[in-house]
Amino acid sequence: MNHLQLWVPASVLWVLGSVVGVLVLATAIVAWMRRGDGAGRHTELAARVKSWWVLVAIFALAISFRRGIAIAFFALLSFLALKEYLSLIPTRRADRRVLFWAYLCVPLQYLWIWQQWYNMFLIFIPVWAFLFIAMRMVLRGETRDFLRAAGTIHWGLMTMVFGLSHLAWLLLLPGNAPVAAHGAALLLFVVLLTELNDVLQYVWGRTLGRHPIIPSVSPNKTAEGLLGGALSTTLVSVALAPLLTPLTRSDAIAAGLMIGFGGFIGDVTISALKRDIGVKDSGAIIPGHGGILDRIDSLLFTAPLFFHFLMYFYF
Repeated sequence: MNHLQLWVPASVLWVLGSVVGVLVLATAIVAWMRRGDGAGRHTELAARVKSWWVLVAIFALAISFRRGIAIAFFALLSFLALKEYLSLIPTRRADRRVLFWAYLCVPLQYLWIWQQWYNMFLIFIPVWAFLFIAMRMVLRGETRDFLRAAGTIHWGLMTMVFGLSHLAWLLLLPGNAPVAAHGAALLLFVVLLTELNDVLQYVWGRTLGRHPIIPSVSPNKTAEGLLGGALSTTLVSVALAPLLTPLTRSDAIAAGLMIGFGGFIGDVTISALKRDIGVKDSGAIIPGHGGILDRIDSLLFTAPLFFHFLMYFYF
């Protein structure tokens, strides 16, 4: 049973415990707000809090045990995200068999992570999968809407598989680098800040929001929400960096701003995609939160940004 022993440092357990404490407080507040709530005005809020309990529990279990389990968890998350994405986007009948190769890229990409083959991890999706899938599409002989179909599949692989897989590689850090860091702590840092940034931007936008940023894409997004959320996330980054990362204070500020603004771009990018195809939520797998893409949209951008920021300056 040694392979199931906890491997996370105490700092990760303390931060996760604090998150659980916040959820306990949020559950109590929502219960108080729902007293005599005959109209069910807070039903959605209650559903969201319950969903957060589930999400935090799943994430905590995924990173609490040995790396192989955590890597498998993120491989499954990439598969579900890609499947949800391809179920939303119209595909040509001629590409049905090509989609098999797209799905096959998921276990292969995470195999390179498991084997710690860094160069293949970096180029497999952007180079090999990009060229191979285009070749398979051409060999099908269907030229109508070829560019749209190729772009759809390639963009899905780059975001849902390549972008998200950076979270799994964080678990392998610091590797052989002489840096005081732990992979699970780095992973918790970027995921927690990204999800917290979404909440903070929502809160600031609802309380102070007056000036819409991109009303045609996301009418509820405001300049006040973006700036308030990004600055608040940066403060949390500075507070948590000494516990979870090797970042200096100036680098923690840079990382917080990067996650704050990068998370916003990821959010509105997926919003633009959903508006283009005419859906409100990407799915209904998570009660109160919609689909997988609705929950990880910001991470699709913040994960590779934070990863390469770390790799450039520290590893």
